[in-house]
Amino acid sequence: MPGQVELRRDGNIAVIVVDNPPVNALSHDLRTGLIDAFTRARDDATVEAIVLAAAGRTFIAGADITEFDKPPTVPTSMDVIALIDGIGKPVVAAVHGTPLGGGLEVALGCHFRVAAPGTKLGLPEIKLGLIPGAGGTQRLPRLVGMEKAAQMILTGNPIPAKDALAAGLVDEIVEGDIVAGGIAFARKVLAEKRPLRRVRDRDDKLAALRADPKAFEEIVAAHLKRGRGLHAPAAAIKALRWALDVPFDEALRRERETFLELRGGDQAKSQRHIFFAEREAAKVPGLGPDVKAREIRRAAVIGAGTMGGGIAMCFANAGIPVALIETSEDALKRGLGIIEKNYRATAARGGLTEAQVGERLALFNGVTGLDQVAGADMIVEAVFEDMDIKRQVFEALDRFAPAHAVLATNTSYLDVDAIAQTTKRPAAVVGMHFFSPANVMRLLEVVRGAQTAPETLATALAVGRKIGKVPVVVGVCHGFVGNRMLRARSVEAERLLLEGALPQDVDSALTDFGFPMGPFAMSDLAGLDISWRMRKAQGARAEIADQLCEAGRFGQKTQKGFYLYEQGSRTPRPDPEVEALIVATSKRLGIARRPFERQEIVERLVFPMINEGARILEEGIALRAGDIDVIWIHGYGFPVWRGGPMFHADTLGLPYVRDRLAAFARQTGDPRHEPAALLTRLASEGRGFGSLPKG
Repeated sequence: MPGQVELRRDGNIAVIVVDNPPVNALSHDLRTGLIDAFTRARDDATVEAIVLAAAGRTFIAGADITEFDKPPTVPTSMDVIALIDGIGKPVVAAVHGTPLGGGLEVALGCHFRVAAPGTKLGLPEIKLGLIPGAGGTQRLPRLVGMEKAAQMILTGNPIPAKDALAAGLVDEIVEGDIVAGGIAFARKVLAEKRPLRRVRDRDDKLAALRADPKAFEEIVAAHLKRGRGLHAPAAAIKALRWALDVPFDEALRRERETFLELRGGDQAKSQRHIFFAEREAAKVPGLGPDVKAREIRRAAVIGAGTMGGGIAMCFANAGIPVALIETSEDALKRGLGIIEKNYRATAARGGLTEAQVGERLALFNGVTGLDQVAGADMIVEAVFEDMDIKRQVFEALDRFAPAHAVLATNTSYLDVDAIAQTTKRPAAVVGMHFFSPANVMRLLEVVRGAQTAPETLATALAVGRKIGKVPVVVGVCHGFVGNRMLRARSVEAERLLLEGALPQDVDSALTDFGFPMGPFAMSDLAGLDISWRMRKAQGARAEIADQLCEAGRFGQKTQKGFYLYEQGSRTPRPDPEVEALIVATSKRLGIARRPFERQEIVERLVFPMINEGARILEEGIALRAGDIDVIWIHGYGFPVWRGGPMFHADTLGLPYVRDRLAAFARQTGDPRHEPAALLTRLASEGRGFGSLPKG
């Protein structure tokens, strides 16, 4: 098929090249072309071996995800692989770029695989709520062993070519032209008369496990624990077990059946939504191809506390030298010590070598004084969350920062425009709201101020991606998107305590919903004093939380907060003193207490967030409903298999959400529960947030 699959000859070698830009997705047309090309090569008696390769930047990078919501069409990927698998001539996959998912499964169906040095190979289906559906769970363990296969399939993370070679996934790494390398390898196979062993027939790496079934349980135990609430990990583990105790063809049939069942489920739909939403979030109005991001060769971070140190680690992890600036030598020494401790802990877990730890630490330049920003292309302010302090920092940056530097504030609540007005270059100012711990959390809210220049915004986004974050552009308001919605949940959580719930009731309802932690356990972890100081600055009050802080109960750091903590333990235990305080406060305020069902607790916590999200969309603070979902998935632990708060609302149906909010408003008398105008309009029109324009 022109433009899809080309069949050409190099002597007695047939070369099949796929060409389906941009990533050679395994579309229906491409599958049809592969069937035709492999059939002709198989039936040509003058062809002694076949090389499968791809044009462009990558080998087949996976299935065509746009076909996921459509009925399967023939030929399927399984049909293509079955044809390759049954050809009685050596078939060599010559891979480069990112052979992922269905693309790697096609390569697994070949008899041999060679790879270019920079290739990354993987089966990422688990990240979309799926399992490999074209033999990946059966062929990969036979090639690399069960432990490596389970790691690849259950994390979805790709591995580099050198690791693939060591594991047996590829047979050779080819320098130079990958097609020529594939042809040379095919000739070597013919010259050496290598036996034609299909992957399905290999058993040497599974035989020991068949004799010791308990070993399989040990391999998958940790993965199963991490997949709590998700359907796909359990299904993948079951499929991997079939590789040990079910005939190959029957295992393939079961794998495909499971894949199709998962594909039609709500979890996979939610995870596909996030997949596309992350890509939509990268499309920002006003940032066309003519807007170029500046190159960031050196960075500076002001503040060596928890956030500043974590942000500095992000730059160092990406190979960018960073000046870490503090006001005193003691504070600087403490911050650098924590950074080194973090790296050493990662090395102890096997995440870094000692050499890599040394390389990263060498990228830090610990200094005192704001004049040390002089050599930085990007400066990130990460001082205490106080407007006066931040203004002082940015006034000083006017004197010391290079004229071309991007000036970023890590504020999580404060007005970025007000901060920008303290400088003579507001166009260079942007918010870069990292989430704690900054070196771990993937979300980055990039706050576009009223005068932020397009080039400044583009640079913040490019840097965010370079340091491994998922950047989402938001507008200026108190708390931006994530924390503004979190505030709505926090108010409701406190109210639930006064009306009859206990901290453990609220937290367990939300963890059952899918969050990793409930709001009160999370407050104890972060420190209750942080929010307390902020409330006092705003003249606000939270009855229960403020009383706990006034009693010196700041959470885990004091071993008492909403819960009790034993020395050295992070496990919360209910505290009768807190229960007594809550009951007494309800009585003092004249609030009648009552029991709550878990569903009501979840709705009381989540629906006000959705309502606030609708207002955020009305105001243009977020560009898209999907942007809000990405923020809550990557920054706040919203269960990915529910697709984020706005997608979850669409799944439930907006009329239901509207009516429940209206009922809450009647019950509480709080106008914030009244359904937002946008939510009301969409519900009356029978539409969801997903129907809104994408930016």
